[in-house]
Amino acid sequence: MLVPAIVLLATILVLVVLYVLDDALGTLQERIGHARKGGLSWSKRITWMLLALVVAQFFLPSDILDPKAPAPEPLPQAATFDPDSFWSGPDTTRLAFLDDERENLIRYGRELIANTAHYIGPNGTVMQNTNALNCQNCHLDAGTKPWGNNYGAVWSTYPKIRARSGKLETVAKRVNDCVERSLNGTALDSTGREMRAIIAYMEWLGTGIARDQKPKGSGIVELAFLDRAADPQRGEQVFEVKCVSCHGKDGQGMLKADGVTALYPPLWGPLSYNKGAGLYRLSRFAGYVKANMPQGATYLSPQLTDAEAWDVAAYVNAQPRPERDLTGDWPDISKKPVDHPFGPYADPFPEQQHKFGPFGPIASYYKKP
Repeated sequence: MLVPAIVLLATILVLVVLYVLDDALGTLQERIGHARKGGLSWSKRITWMLLALVVAQFFLPSDILDPKAPAPEPLPQAATFDPDSFWSGPDTTRLAFLDDERENLIRYGRELIANTAHYIGPNGTVMQNTNALNCQNCHLDAGTKPWGNNYGAVWSTYPKIRARSGKLETVAKRVNDCVERSLNGTALDSTGREMRAIIAYMEWLGTGIARDQKPKGSGIVELAFLDRAADPQRGEQVFEVKCVSCHGKDGQGMLKADGVTALYPPLWGPLSYNKGAGLYRLSRFAGYVKANMPQGATYLSPQLTDAEAWDVAAYVNAQPRPERDLTGDWPDISKKPVDHPFGPYADPFPEQQHKFGPFGPIASYYKKP
């Protein structure tokens, strides 16, 4: 600031000199009988303008005349991953590069996944349609956590024929399956804003993933079968040591401060998933908790052994929960998973073994030539 200050002082000095000279000249003109000239001379005007510019620079940003930085290139919407890394979804900051309408719809879809009960739960602000669970309770980090039952392969694999229904299913049908089973509610309007938002979010998550590609870390970890049946009594011991601090001894979890949405979800009872939900199959529940539970566990740093995961799955799924009419499921009974707990079956094994195992003999039966 030294140079501008010197220029300011010099300009003021020049201005003072100009006024002194003008005044002296005017006095001289009066003495010789000439009229004093009025108004500002051009030299004064120019000096005043220079003074204004010098003063202004003290108040203007120093970089006002610097060239503007070019606008950043829009970030690609696709998730960045390679065949050797885990998929975890695109960064939500990328949404700012979409048009406002699309961005708002996707953000609403993500919010519905994260805080489902707030919008469509028992005391929902949009509708009262589901139980106390949020989609995020089963699809961690809004469906983006590796091996957290994420949505990495949803958009790339749907529509597809699913053996459970025996029909071609769209993303909307799959979402409503979760609403009716895991959330124990009624199907959403497939053309309504909530469904459109959820689908937009899943489509955005799937951007850049090729058709039929399943990125590493998609879905749920598949655990090796035990050589025995999963044991609910052993599972209760695991639950009391590893799970009670979040889900409570009664398995009813804990609500957030809003008193509406689940921080830790109820694992059984009227506000939990019904018997038609995917997690009611032991292999699904065991793989889910192995990679994600208790809090802080990951696929790379599990806190449960395989046996503990199977046993705690048996304990939780042995508890009471809402019923569901499943007569329309698995029209081709030979395609039922080995751990589907309800008959009839295309094999000689009893329903109890299909529920708790051992599952190895059942799997071997279907592998026979």
